[in-house]
Amino acid sequence: MTTTVATQIRIDKEVKKEANELFDDLGLDMSSAVNIFLRQCIMHDGLPFEVERPKYSASTLSAMEEAKKISRDPNVPGYNSMAELKAALLEGD
Repeated sequence: MTTTVATQIRIDKEVKKEANELFDDLGLDMSSAVNIFLRQCIMHDGLPFEVERPKYSASTLSAMEEAKKISRDPNVPGYNSMAELKAALLEGD
């Protein structure tokens, strides 16, 4: 019989939000995802992936951060097709 125990961890608010959205899409909850991660750590006798510092330049990291902010800005228009994007671009002429 499996015995479970409650565990409390601190997670960055935005990381938790994004992780919950991902897990929801995968049909998982946070607890199930953490359990999968922990079991994979045990099976691999370590982390189940490489941990390394990204090798991006400061300008690339800045551009990535700017893109993330733009993608979450509700005032930035979105398009469902190239035709919609092209029409919006042509309106600006």
